[in-house]
Amino acid sequence: MRKWWMGIGIGIGLGMSLLGLLFFATFTIAGNIAGGARGAVGLAKGAVPVEYQPLIEKWGNLCPAISPPLLAAQLYTESNWNPKARSPAGALGIAQFIPETWAQYGVDANGDGNRDIWEPADAIASAATYDCALARDVKGIPGDATNNMLAAYNAGAYRVIKAAGVPAISETQGYVRSIRDLEKSFARPVGRVAPSQQAAGAIYFAQEQLGKPYLWGGEGTAADGGRFDCSGLTKAAYASVGIELPRVANDQWNAGPHPKRDELMPGDLVFFAHNLNDPRSIHHVGLYVGGGYMINAPHTGAVNRFDKIDTPDYIGATRVTDAGAKALPRANGV
Repeated sequence: MRKWWMGIGIGIGLGMSLLGLLFFATFTIAGNIAGGARGAVGLAKGAVPVEYQPLIEKWGNLCPAISPPLLAAQLYTESNWNPKARSPAGALGIAQFIPETWAQYGVDANGDGNRDIWEPADAIASAATYDCALARDVKGIPGDATNNMLAAYNAGAYRVIKAAGVPAISETQGYVRSIRDLEKSFARPVGRVAPSQQAAGAIYFAQEQLGKPYLWGGEGTAADGGRFDCSGLTKAAYASVGIELPRVANDQWNAGPHPKRDELMPGDLVFFAHNLNDPRSIHHVGLYVGGGYMINAPHTGAVNRFDKIDTPDYIGATRVTDAGAKALPRANGV
């Protein structure tokens, strides 16, 4: 038995059972790589801030080319839910409209007599209206209608028409791919969410960090003395298997689809929030290992350890995918 085991505040018997979970986790993951049925209708619980959910569910069904999860992915990518966002290029509001485009497509959705680019009710409806207008512009073009619409949003309808589909422009192809991948993290799953092939490696990394003291802002570097905070640990665990997650816990939330509590599998990220209706309030993340437990870096004065996940602030989980992680918006647009 390692000396740090007594330092994590649990008995030897419980420690051995939790260590056993790690072996169980590895075999569970290996035995379920085949995956299951996937699909989506509507928004996953807690996927978007509660004040925007009815707007996205309403306007996300405006035309067949869009859906609530797709509209949510666009809004998140454009502004990270900030209704006062301003871009260096002059795009404004939660939907990041250029004023000239707003003048043509902005709508007064809340009926107050004012088409307000800063008002989320107007801007969300206008984003859906603009998407559907673009879908009509490229209607009949070969390929996926939604992909063509997104390409038109990025490169213009003329280029989509000229290319007879998504044009061979790296920026446009990347935009389409990112939105479609990110869409899955906002979607309410139908059936079992496919297992992660990299989860076993992430768990192996995390278990090697057990017993190390917590460090706020720690990323496990030599300068940090190999210590982590909560999101630093999960980021490093998935980096060890080639998946690059964002640094902050609430940014990691959209790195894949959201399994229900009774569908959790080892390797899922589990999240905790001050407001269970608002993922922006996520304050902690851990790595699920099975049996209702996670490995996490808890707080200053503690060490990396096993903790139960069933606490009042548990908001949900994310099954990390490489495509989902790559689709996440990055600081400074990277």
